[in-house]
Amino acid sequence: MKKILISLAVLLVAATTVQAGPEEDRMAFIKYYKGKFPSVPRDEYANGAYAIDPIGRENWEAIEEFPPYEPFIDRGQEMWEKPFANGKGYKDCFPEGPAIAQNYPHWDREQGLVMTLPLALNQCREANGEKPLKYKKGPINNILAYIAFQSRGKVINVEVPKDDPRAMAAFEEGKKFYFTRRGQLNFSCSTCHVQNTGLKVRTEILSPSVGHVTHWPVYRSKWGTVGTLHRRFTGCNKNIRAKPMKAQGPEYRNLEYFLSYLSNGLELNGPGARK
Repeated sequence: MKKILISLAVLLVAATTVQAGPEEDRMAFIKYYKGKFPSVPRDEYANGAYAIDPIGRENWEAIEEFPPYEPFIDRGQEMWEKPFANGKGYKDCFPEGPAIAQNYPHWDREQGLVMTLPLALNQCREANGEKPLKYKKGPINNILAYIAFQSRGKVINVEVPKDDPRAMAAFEEGKKFYFTRRGQLNFSCSTCHVQNTGLKVRTEILSPSVGHVTHWPVYRSKWGTVGTLHRRFTGCNKNIRAKPMKAQGPEYRNLEYFLSYLSNGLELNGPGARK
């Protein structure tokens, strides 16, 4: 069985590197995890590692009865409703309301980059004379938690426009980052979350790639607070003894673009609680 799974992992890498488009990549991942975890429904992957970790899931469900992220949601609502110094606010930048997490990341044609929600929030602030928020810790997590909570149940539907080669290039850069080995341990993202998905590192079950982006920002017991997806990217790089990239830099934004596309069709259920 182990040899079969290793072969499947090799086939997945091949499928996502040789003349494959975004949809072919997504289907290759889904097929791979279906072969590895045949009893897990696809919608369950929105729950991350708890889709494949029954013991951890019991603990998680108990924690969710009294969510540790609730105070951050309340603070985020206050931020959303409080006007900036010029009298305007987030509501003016995002008139459709706070249930907008499903719209990010997306390809911004005008700026020629992957637009993430934290980047959009800071661009809103700067356009109204406010200082940008830090991208990994602090108040950014409050408003992200509020928006995530308001966006629960919305379905991820990331598009890679075929008529803009820059968008495809960003997607491919994100995919390349995911499969490139780095650091003193010579690991890639896929080493843990493809080849070794379901195995345990210290006390944590390695989660599948599909569903990685559904539940952010996350309250981690290890952090004692809520943190962003890019903070987690930074932690992963540190764990393999690689130099982290800048939060909301092009490398991590492109990686988020790639991972979000893989999760197309899944419902958002953030903010989340993890170990």
